[in-house]
Amino acid sequence: MNMKNLIRSGLIFALLLTAAYAANAQVAVGIRIGPPPRPRVVRVLPPRPGPEYVWIEGYWYPAGHHYRWHPGYWTRAPYYGARWIHPHYEGGMYYEGYWEGERGRFRHHHEWDRDHDRDYNRYRDYDRH
Repeated sequence: MNMKNLIRSGLIFALLLTAAYAANAQVAVGIRIGPPPRPRVVRVLPPRPGPEYVWIEGYWYPAGHHYRWHPGYWTRAPYYGARWIHPHYEGGMYYEGYWEGERGRFRHHHEWDRDHDRDYNRYRDYDRH
C-alpha cells in the first residue's frame, strides 16, 4: 500500500468515526442571553372563541439579543390531545414553549400569530421539533 492510499484510508476512517460519534449525540435547544423580565400581569381575559380553545399565558421569548413579549391568546392545539408546555428559564438557559402529546413535540412559530387559527391543524404541514 502506497502512502497516498494510506492517507486516504486514514481520512475515510476518521470521517466514519466522526459520523458515528455525531449519530449518537443528543441535542438540547436552549439560548443563553440572561433571564427574561418578569411576566406581565393580565387581569381580564378576552372571551373564549369556542369550547375547544385553550388560553396560552403571555411570555417573553428571545428575539436576537433581547426579549420580546408575546401576549396571551386563545388558540386550539395543533392536534387533539396536545398540551402546551410553557416557555421557561432554568439553569441559565431559556427553553422555548411547545405543544406535546401522543404525536410528539410540536413547536409554535411566531409568524403564525397573525392567523386566527395559529397552531391549529399545522401538525401535518410543518416539521415537528
